[in-house]
Amino acid sequence: MTGKTHDSDYFRKREAEARASARGAGRGEEAAVAGELALAYAAMARRRAAADAEVVAEVPAEIA
Repeated sequence: MTGKTHDSDYFRKREAEARASARGAGRGEEAAVAGELALAYAAMARRRAAADAEVVAEVPAEIA
């Protein structure tokens, strides 16, 4: 597992934790903050995954 892949997995795990926290927090401000945090972690995971895909696409076929 590369460092970037690890980062993507990390962000996905944090997203899941934040979503669970948002569900358990009810409808107050704490739930809203946890929901926004989950969205931010999801965005970071997608961005890291896209960066990983971009790096893989740049590797010449002879090396891959």
